[in-house]
Amino acid sequence: MSSGYASASRRNWLGGMAAAIAALTLIAAPQTAHAQDKYPNRPVRIILPFGAGGVADVTARIVAEKLGAKLGQHFLIENNPGAGGISAARTVMTADPDGYTLALFSNGTAVSVNLFNKLPFDPVKDFAPVSSLGYFDLILATSGTSPYKTLGDFIKAAKEKPGTLNVGTIGSGSSQNLGAELFKSTVGADFVIVPFKTSGDVLIGLERNDVQMAAEFYAAMRGGLESKKYIPVATSGEKRAEYLSGVPTAKEAGAGDYVVTSWNAIFAPAKTPPEIIKTLNTALHEVLADPDVKKRALDLGIEAKASTPEEIQQRLKDDIVKWGKVIEKAGIEKK
Repeated sequence: MSSGYASASRRNWLGGMAAAIAALTLIAAPQTAHAQDKYPNRPVRIILPFGAGGVADVTARIVAEKLGAKLGQHFLIENNPGAGGISAARTVMTADPDGYTLALFSNGTAVSVNLFNKLPFDPVKDFAPVSSLGYFDLILATSGTSPYKTLGDFIKAAKEKPGTLNVGTIGSGSSQNLGAELFKSTVGADFVIVPFKTSGDVLIGLERNDVQMAAEFYAAMRGGLESKKYIPVATSGEKRAEYLSGVPTAKEAGAGDYVVTSWNAIFAPAKTPPEIIKTLNTALHEVLADPDVKKRALDLGIEAKASTPEEIQQRLKDDIVKWGKVIEKAGIEKK
């Protein structure tokens, strides 16, 4: 009798303890889950398909610094240059879709789709868009000693003397090079596009009159523009650039509907949770609206501006089509 009573008491005690532990677990579980789910709770990598020191690298580091302060974690820039951005894209594409490995894409990513016979990744299907970082235009410039003081002067001379004028850009298939190809077909002028290895080589060619005009980004030309070594005859965007007061757009200067706007953006691996994309997108909108960020970006010739994921995804898709047509028309051999 006493043995049965003791067993029953022990069972009741154990049952009570189990219930108490279960109750404590239920109370603690939401807090634990919340702590584990909070993003980001460790450093985040942003993989760049460019080397250190370039415009994309400097821009990404400015944004990463502010993003880290906003979200309470380090955002680390990793440079992984390579043809077509393939190596960088693979690193991100094969990472866990948890928001801790991100990619920097650009209009160069859109170009690569049509410039390579077969890319080992699809930037539209294998990645999730987050937001744009900034937009920037090409500068069409002549030398300070050039007789071509306006874009109209250059177009007129190119039409009057077919094949005698040269336009310098960096390597074939680059954004600058394809921008020049599009300019050529849009205005219907016959000039020679000369590809150089580096931006510095392009500008030396302009100074030596090896080329009569250069198509390059502002950051590379800034010093020469400020010293009047180069004359900016037009910018390639839809609207005038803030950093070049009084310089018309190519459309305003007589280049028909010619518009080229380059961009940088953040993408994540496909299947990254929507709530993580939203966290990053919201933070980027705040960071890119910061006056300090805007000023530092503008010094590089970049308009710092966030977008919705849908907007930057559509920009990527549109640029794939746009540059595919330019590459085909120019007869650029695929790699």
